[in-house]
Amino acid sequence: MIRGGAEDPRAARTRAKLRTALLQECAERPLEEVGVAALVRRAGVGRATFYVHYPDLEALAVDACADVVREAVEALHAWRGRPDPVRAPGALAEFFGSLAPHAALYRTLLAPGGGGPLGRVLHRDLRAYSLRERERAGAADAPLIASAVAATFAGVLADWLHGDLGGTPAEIADQVWQLLVALHASR
Repeated sequence: MIRGGAEDPRAARTRAKLRTALLQECAERPLEEVGVAALVRRAGVGRATFYVHYPDLEALAVDACADVVREAVEALHAWRGRPDPVRAPGALAEFFGSLAPHAALYRTLLAPGGGGPLGRVLHRDLRAYSLRERERAGAADAPLIASAVAATFAGVLADWLHGDLGGTPAEIADQVWQLLVALHASR
């Protein structure tokens, strides 16, 4: 998948149609009940075209939800200056609040504890961003803290989506923010 890079515009349009169709299908039924036939019909593409772009529905679902990963990474880094150790940046609370429309799909792809296909993408991208930032700042133990930040955020997000943690989007944003600030301050 080439999202964000130089890609044939036709392929990009086809992928966008498939992602949109999947999100619409999943708004009506769980991913497990979505079939390729209904999906391609809704997207207005052929079945073979689907398989040119994706090996299966799970791969399409992860691609369709990849924006949530980018939004999470951006929300965690949406502050300037010295971070408030108690109150999360507004973008982080907004991020948690924005998950409701596709929460069932996210729960399918993000296992409790932060695993699953979407969890792996979230962990990879958040770890890479955190590692770059910590190395740029010359922080000690950059790889360790970057891994801890990624695992903590992915785990809390997944557990909150699965109902293992309570709280409003603003409350969970503040709680996870406090954990992440403590991790950054620990070294």
